[in-house]
Amino acid sequence: MKLKNLRKKIRRLEKRLQEGSRKLARLKQNLQVAEAAKAMKAARKSAARATAAKSSTGATKPSSVKKPKKKLNLSPERRAQLSAAMKARWAAKRAAQANAKSDAAGQDFAQRPPPQPPENRPDGA
Repeated sequence: MKLKNLRKKIRRLEKRLQEGSRKLARLKQNLQVAEAAKAMKAARKSAARATAAKSSTGATKPSSVKKPKKKLNLSPERRAQLSAAMKARWAAKRAAQANAKSDAAGQDFAQRPPPQPPENRPDGA
């Protein structure tokens, strides 16, 4: 191998090793920055939890706060129509419950017809 080529190869190898070490240093630095950010985030969360715990022990707030119902802007005609529909639905529901109760009471005393024998018997008779 010629001397010139050897020098070139050595120079390239040194350059690659130097760039590799730079890249390694940069990656290590990024890792440290990420770890520091994670630690800061955890510290902030714990501080927020501590302040929330202090405020919740001092003054208890209701766990489920219900929003007030929004008023429907209905015309009087539409309000009357909805009212009639709801009343009809409730009446039908009451009638169905009354029928179910009377049917259940009537079935207790009713006699059932005897079971019919099957038309096709497996033995062919």
